[in-house]
Amino acid sequence: MEINHFISKNSNSPIAFQTRWEAPSNIALIKYWGKTEPQIPKNPSLSFTLSSSVTKTEVIFTPKSEASFDFEFSFEGVLKPDFHPKLNTFFERIKQYSPWLDSYSLKIDSSNSFPHSSGIASSASAMAALSLCIMDMEKELFPEFESELFIKKASFLARLGSGSASRSIEGPVTFWGKNSSRKESSDLFATPFGQNLHNVFKDYQDTILLVDKGSKPVSSTQGHQLMFDHPYATSRFIQAEQNLNTLASIMETGDLDGFIKIVESEALSLHAMMMTSNPYFILMQPQTLEIIQKIWQFRKETQIPICFTLDAGANVHLLYPMNTKPKVHSFIDDVLAGFCQNRQYLTDSVGTGAKKM
Repeated sequence: MEINHFISKNSNSPIAFQTRWEAPSNIALIKYWGKTEPQIPKNPSLSFTLSSSVTKTEVIFTPKSEASFDFEFSFEGVLKPDFHPKLNTFFERIKQYSPWLDSYSLKIDSSNSFPHSSGIASSASAMAALSLCIMDMEKELFPEFESELFIKKASFLARLGSGSASRSIEGPVTFWGKNSSRKESSDLFATPFGQNLHNVFKDYQDTILLVDKGSKPVSSTQGHQLMFDHPYATSRFIQAEQNLNTLASIMETGDLDGFIKIVESEALSLHAMMMTSNPYFILMQPQTLEIIQKIWQFRKETQIPICFTLDAGANVHLLYPMNTKPKVHSFIDDVLAGFCQNRQYLTDSVGTGAKKM
């Protein structure tokens, strides 16, 4: 599907409309780090769509008598003008694909079930939820919209706000970025894993260990930019492509040992890129490393196939099969919670994607 498929016509009859969508965060198993404009990944990625870590967004569309688009944004009921620059960039990018927006004023209210700006992909769930609200309005204006195009364009628009947001529309596992593993894959939108996903991964568990709930000192946007002149960038992009092809096969066979090796390697490779960029930076905290060591020790002693992954932050995603949940939760409460901020963690699992509320 090409870009021109996503360009809608303008509407001659603006209407008032209100809609509300919930979109989940996602956790990349194969990381993308580095992109070109407009939000095109330098390497493909693969992710689990989460279930409970969600953004809920309501948008009220009010017609305007003249073409002068504007919006108001609130987060958890409080006006947040500091979010406007990022949202302005997003709307400027998508107007060529949804030109009818120029005839509206938008009132946007959003809330999260998890801390934002702390490395749990809050931009992904937020931009996915907002894009689905926009697409819901577009379908109201143009009822002939096909459901397949609705989903793909929602992912396409979300990508223009946050690259990883493209992966928060569908579940339980999605690809983003053109790759040799899936002929239908695309840099423009995310695509689902397909029917061959092994059952063990359809209800996989993710406990997010909150090492640091504060905002990251270096944003993901800044981190992506540092890949332009990174001495190891080319090798990293090749590594990610190879790991994706390997992991895609593993997730069809259910090989958990192979899954663990690739997923943990990818997490450490992501942070290695941060530590070797110019300027270099570290998002992991001492507690992050303590948790990783404890996970390795527990896995060795019990043979329970738990593993970790990291997003662009200090928090640790603990991944494990559903049938190990009781023993793993005891381990979390007894050992890992002590390394979390105020002993806090979020219990989540693989989910099916966004939904209208």
